[in-house]
Amino acid sequence: MALFTKAGPLITIPLLFMKNVIFKILPLLFALAVTTLIVSHRRAETHVLPFRDTSLPLNGRISDLIGRLTLEEKIMQLNYESPAVPRLGIPAYNWWNEALHGVARAGKATVFPQALGLASTWDEDLVHQVAEATATEARAKYNYFSQNNVHKIYTGLTFFSPNINIFRDPRWGRGHETYGEDPHLTSRLGVSFIKGLQGNDPSLLKVSATAKHFAVHSGPEYKRHTFNAKPTPQDLWETYLPAFEAAIKEGKVESIMCAYNRFEDAPCCGSDPLLKNILREQWDFEGFVVSDCWAVVDFYKYHQVVPTPEEAAAMALKSGTDLNCGDTFEALPGAVAQGLISEDDIDKALHRLFKTRFRLGMFDDSFGEMEMKYVACDGHQKLALEASRKSLVLLKNDKNTLPLSKSISSLAVIGPNADHEESLLGNYHGTPSRLVTPLKALQEKYGEEILINYARGCDIVEGLPQLEVIPAQYLVSKESKPGLCGKYFNNMFFEGEEVIHRVDPGIDFTWYSESPANGKVADSLSIRWEGWIEAPKSGRYQLGFRGASGVSFYFEDSLRFTFDSFGKPKTATFDQYLHAGQKYPVKIDFYSYGADPQAHLLWAYQEDDLLPQALEAAKNSDAIVFFMGLSPRVEGEEMEVELEGFSGGDRTKLALPEVQTRLMKEVAKLGKPMTLVMVGGGAMAFPWENENMDAIIYACYPGERGGEAIADLIFGEFSPTGRLPVTFYRSVDQLPGFEDYGMEGRTYRFFGDEPLYPFGHGLSYTSFEYSQLQVASTIDKKKPLELKVNVTNKGRMAGEEVVQVYFSQRGLPYRTPIRSLVDFQKVLLEPGATKQVSFTLEPDQLSTIDEMGKKSQQPGEITLSIGGKQPGFKGLKDAMTTGVITQKVMIQ
Repeated sequence: MALFTKAGPLITIPLLFMKNVIFKILPLLFALAVTTLIVSHRRAETHVLPFRDTSLPLNGRISDLIGRLTLEEKIMQLNYESPAVPRLGIPAYNWWNEALHGVARAGKATVFPQALGLASTWDEDLVHQVAEATATEARAKYNYFSQNNVHKIYTGLTFFSPNINIFRDPRWGRGHETYGEDPHLTSRLGVSFIKGLQGNDPSLLKVSATAKHFAVHSGPEYKRHTFNAKPTPQDLWETYLPAFEAAIKEGKVESIMCAYNRFEDAPCCGSDPLLKNILREQWDFEGFVVSDCWAVVDFYKYHQVVPTPEEAAAMALKSGTDLNCGDTFEALPGAVAQGLISEDDIDKALHRLFKTRFRLGMFDDSFGEMEMKYVACDGHQKLALEASRKSLVLLKNDKNTLPLSKSISSLAVIGPNADHEESLLGNYHGTPSRLVTPLKALQEKYGEEILINYARGCDIVEGLPQLEVIPAQYLVSKESKPGLCGKYFNNMFFEGEEVIHRVDPGIDFTWYSESPANGKVADSLSIRWEGWIEAPKSGRYQLGFRGASGVSFYFEDSLRFTFDSFGKPKTATFDQYLHAGQKYPVKIDFYSYGADPQAHLLWAYQEDDLLPQALEAAKNSDAIVFFMGLSPRVEGEEMEVELEGFSGGDRTKLALPEVQTRLMKEVAKLGKPMTLVMVGGGAMAFPWENENMDAIIYACYPGERGGEAIADLIFGEFSPTGRLPVTFYRSVDQLPGFEDYGMEGRTYRFFGDEPLYPFGHGLSYTSFEYSQLQVASTIDKKKPLELKVNVTNKGRMAGEEVVQVYFSQRGLPYRTPIRSLVDFQKVLLEPGATKQVSFTLEPDQLSTIDEMGKKSQQPGEITLSIGGKQPGFKGLKDAMTTGVITQKVMIQ
């Protein structure tokens, strides 16, 4: 064998000798190869970026990650649409998600009762269970979207819920998003909801909750971008802040959302007193602060406290707003260049934001086992039905009108909310898998034994007809087939060749999360529908479209409306006279970029006289149930609504719309037993109905199982347990001005007049008796007070009682509430059963707040009331209410 150089042979070695050498060297070479692999592997391990190393301390991981970002990358991460950083393997993330009463705006989800309906349950454990179920569905959805590389709005784990503002004035259109008017009830339910969402692991979040809107924020909607709230220190600390303090100190809420309005002249998202002094210094809040969406724009555009976006962004960031839901933080590079902020300011905010993402396990694949099978599962559906049942409040029940006997032969179901799906859902909701209106529930459950005579009778309010999907036979395509011709594109700009070309017989689509253009999850799409509408009879119609996310509606070749709903369902309409038999050209350009694509083409004929049908249904029935009240189409967030009694989402009156009362007065002349079911987002004034109805139920917006719950309550399948979380006033004239943020004359704590129904009121199909109150007559200051009382179910039906404890201390040198709720428990009792209920009231619960906002426990006489209601309302018949025991106690 020869070894060669380029010049030729160098050496010749005998073959046998070479074989011996090779056999001796091979083991050495193998060992060297193995050693090389091990070293290489170890080197690879040492090159894992420290922020990915779960064995390192969290703060070190966060600092390592931030240190690897450029200034431009850092600033982009402070926006709610945080882009990917591919070189570090960081995916894009959208911080904006909603879960007020179930996961919202992300396709199929369990829809629980609206927040005010959950408050009507007075049930901390139930609210916790609802939040847990919501978080489970949220995790499942996040895993599903992430697996499909979707990082859009409403697909993340940071939820802008709950709303713990105080519902100080029933005119506020967003009040039904809250837990009512009382600071203690709001605190307890808010903490339960937050803990249910976030889970029990101190180092790992199931999802991130956001308590909003901080602070002193509760209308009016039309002024929310300019309003300057100036509460007294006493009102601030006595009413507006307790729920936020509880959310932080007890609930350990991960995030706070600052409000649109100003507080003491400074925008809430740029308020040093709120964000620095109270939030960080006094309450030791360690989470992140997010602006309400586009609130920082208001700094220079509406509040005009600064002249430029750069100064607005700097003001918000330096005050403590870490995340901008909006686009003003895009001006931060200019703010840095102008010396308004430093990179250290950016790093401080970024550290808090990445801390949340790490605690959510986004870099560790935590909670990966949760799958879509949990979404709207049987267990969550059962929980939704239970929550709907417990949310219903029986306000009146003269002569035991309810429950109705199943032996009646016929029942009239009348009213605009009897068969109206929207009235079950409220706002900030998901897309339910099962939605049964009260009418359909009554027909399904009792229709075989009882004849159900239905008539809508009237609209919610004049000028707002009830829209229905346009049937296919009244749509004509270019192919002369029933329906409209649809061209589907796999982008949101109608670009390129359509991927689907077909005639859709009707436009009534809920696709949940999958694009109809290509089947991909939450993929952008656009659809152009064209054809004609042909009305069956001449008259005035209201034409409309409900969709998510955007639409342009052309009728007779002119644009009638356009909107982009930011991925949430929205309805737009216009009025039009149509001649029977005439074809009217229509074109609809629809696009979607969110996780819940849906499209519905709607109309309503406005010239039918609905009264005769209602009278006929009532005449042919043994009893009547009215479904009246309000709708999320007239009350809500900053709405384009101007109707009698409604403006911009708020209410200008508390009375029921006159069209509803007129209908009920006509039907009442028949002398039949009448029950009224009130749907709506808060207190309503209905003096005539209160005098003339035999029974009244308040249902709020009861969720996807609400129709079944109402039907079951009417026929006595369970005993009602709901209690009012707000005061029902007799008239708007009993209230101070809407823009007055002083609490005098507001809510049960400071309202000295007689209400229609008081806070805490609610009846049962059984009765409860209170006895043997055990409480010391004198206690030492700063020591707990023990209370024990026996509660007995005196009726023939099992039922839950809400035991309420109120505290009052009058005669101090400063104003104090008439009374305040300080504790409550919900107890289940079988017929004839007695249970001893115990409370421990801490000194903090027996304290008052002076004019300077300072809390202290004052010596002297206090009054404690314990029972199933507030004390002192003689206007309500004793037969309608449960008992109350009042006791004086001296604090030394």
